[in-house]
Amino acid sequence: MGIDRAGWPFVLVAVAVAGVVGLWLGRAWSVPFLILAAFFLFFFRDPDRHPPAGDNLVVSPADARVMVIGTVPWNGAPAGDWQVISMFLSPLDVHVNRTPVAGRVTRVEYHPGRFLPAYRTEAGELNEWTEVWFDRPGGPVVVRQIVGVLARRIVCRLTEGDTVAAGDRFGVMKFGSRIDLYLPRTATITVKPGDKVIGGETKLATLAP
Repeated sequence: MGIDRAGWPFVLVAVAVAGVVGLWLGRAWSVPFLILAAFFLFFFRDPDRHPPAGDNLVVSPADARVMVIGTVPWNGAPAGDWQVISMFLSPLDVHVNRTPVAGRVTRVEYHPGRFLPAYRTEAGELNEWTEVWFDRPGGPVVVRQIVGVLARRIVCRLTEGDTVAAGDRFGVMKFGSRIDLYLPRTATITVKPGDKVIGGETKLATLAP
C-alpha cells in the first residue's frame, strides 16, 4: 500500500521531532511523536482500487458515508439542474480522492471560505472548497471537495484540459472532510443515505446514454 505524497511532510516532521526529543529527554518522550507519525502514515494511505467495468458508470470519489441524496437542497451549488450525492469522510477514512467518471476536465475552481463542520448543510456553500467539472456525453458531472473543522487544506492535482478515466487519483483532503457530487437529473442513483462507499470502486449512479 502506498502513501500519498502530501502526507510525507507530516510523517517526516513527526519522526524528526521524535528523534530530537528522544536524544534530549530520553526514548520514552519520543513515543507520542512516533505514534503521531504512525497516524499520519495511516491517514495518508493510498490503497490500489479497481473500478467496476461498464459504460456510463459513476464511481465514488472517496471512502465516505452517504449523507444526502436528491435534488440540490442548498444555496451555493453549481449553476444548473442537478441531483446531488453528499458524502462525509471521517478522519479514519482513506482521504485520497478519485475521479467519479471518465471525461475531460473543463473547469477547476477554488473557493476560499470558512471551516464549519463538514456535515452541516451550509458548509457546501460557506466552507473552503475546490470544484472540478468533467465533460462527458449526457451532461457534465461536478465534484466538490469541501474542508471541515479538521481539514484545512485541499489538494487537487487536476487542471483544465486533462483527460481522466473513472477511478483515477486526483487529490487528497487533510483531515476530516466532505465531497458533494453533482449529477444530471437523468442519472439513476444506486445508493442511499447511510451507505458506506469506497472510493474508486463503489458504483454510485448510472448516467443516461
